[in-house]
Amino acid sequence: MPITSNEISVEVNGQKYTLPAGSTLGDALKVSRAPYIAGTAVGILKKTAEKRTENVTEYAIKTPRGELRIELKDPESSSGKLWAEHYKEYEGKNIHWASPEALAFGPFEADIKPLRETGSFEAFDVVFGAGGFDSRNTHLILSRKRHAAEYGSPEDGVFATIVTGRNLIFRLSREDSILSIEPIIEWEQLAEKTCTTDLSILLENNDSVFTYFEVELSRNAPKGAEHFYALTREGTLNVDVITSSFISDDSLKEEPVPYENFEPRREGAISVRTVGYGAGRVYVSREERPSSLVHSVVGQVTKGLELIKLAEKGQKLSVESLPPQIVLLGHSFEEVEPVLSSIGVELVRDGYTGKDAVIVRQDPPTTLEIFGEAKVTAYAVSREKLIEVELYPEIAPKSVDFFRHSLELKTKTVGKLPVYMVYENTYLFKTEKEVVKYKEILPENTPSGRVLAGEIGITNQAAKRMGTIGARLVDDDLFGPTGEKFSSTNIIGRIVEPERLKGIEEGDAIYIIEAARRRTDDKGN
Repeated sequence: MPITSNEISVEVNGQKYTLPAGSTLGDALKVSRAPYIAGTAVGILKKTAEKRTENVTEYAIKTPRGELRIELKDPESSSGKLWAEHYKEYEGKNIHWASPEALAFGPFEADIKPLRETGSFEAFDVVFGAGGFDSRNTHLILSRKRHAAEYGSPEDGVFATIVTGRNLIFRLSREDSILSIEPIIEWEQLAEKTCTTDLSILLENNDSVFTYFEVELSRNAPKGAEHFYALTREGTLNVDVITSSFISDDSLKEEPVPYENFEPRREGAISVRTVGYGAGRVYVSREERPSSLVHSVVGQVTKGLELIKLAEKGQKLSVESLPPQIVLLGHSFEEVEPVLSSIGVELVRDGYTGKDAVIVRQDPPTTLEIFGEAKVTAYAVSREKLIEVELYPEIAPKSVDFFRHSLELKTKTVGKLPVYMVYENTYLFKTEKEVVKYKEILPENTPSGRVLAGEIGITNQAAKRMGTIGARLVDDDLFGPTGEKFSSTNIIGRIVEPERLKGIEEGDAIYIIEAARRRTDDKGN
């Protein structure tokens, strides 16, 4: 229907909506029900602020099972030109054949000269191939893995690469088809654009609104993907650093991540620095960058790249990850089993299996490995051994950072803490990671009067037993929770239910979960 003078047309995350003239950004979010987290920034791009490029190299191919994107290697090659001139003719084509090595959409007639020779193909290559070396029986072939085959391809061979939606080609079958093919038009932002948290801003006709971005995580980087899940656990990404080529979130800087995936950092690539200064920092590329031996690529933005380009320093952005993270730690078998069953993952119970069992460890440890194996072993303990703590990052930031890093609470919801010594009403613990070898514990938030029962202390570097963690079941006016004098003790938080420590012995282990995080996890289930 045509737009009247009393209406405006607004696009929200690619979907068009008709709104009354005078509508605000908040109105558009309500009508569209777009993914949005309160307090995050929303990008607005004016129609007049778009400058479209003529040279299209990327195309979105939609199928019943999702969308994948291909990027042309050379638009001026014969196959590149053939694709650009005829891609709309391939819409509606079914998968004619599929094998472990490749799948083919078609057939269709194409102006190619098939070669009778074996070609070598890498995973995610895209090539034209003529069945029976007959150009009237041409197919669009997508490679699933490295292999050699005789497809009757033209001389220029591979003309494109699948750059996003790569996991999709392993789920497609002969029942599937190409629903649509659309070029991805790049734009350069001019003066009329904004990224704001102010939902009262008035929208104008033909404004484009971007509320979130979507990330497809790479199966080639399961540990790096888990790092990204941890970073965005609340559904947001912080814009701590911004340059013309990237934005970055420094929240997990110094958290170790292994190098897993060497590939070019395309526009929208998610990468993690794995060594050197800034290790653990997560980057989102705003423009194409070469591969790096210190940046492991862990994912790719598949929707909302415009928001990445419009973001400003200090903002938070809403983000959704694919696939969603599998979170077992801190939950019961009964809570997670139906969820795992619904996604085709088998649950194997290990450890304590009573009614009050709570999961504290899982194998494989990462979401993408669990999906890959379709099976996970979950180790549980009695809920009495899950200790909720409230930490004090505002008044003891360095010490709390030491504690979270030591127990891996920055990247996991539950951390293991071995019992080092028990005497009278005092419980001492030492972390499995020898963090004291590379992290200092300067005096911070040292007590000046009474230490209350249940408060958690860490021995600082003023004493020999630096790094020891302790708690007591009684108040004390002379010594801290680790048995040291007050000047050698940093108070970092408190145990919500200190009586749960009763009965634990030397050599045991307790499991720590932050109280605020426990409440957040419970809301999500």
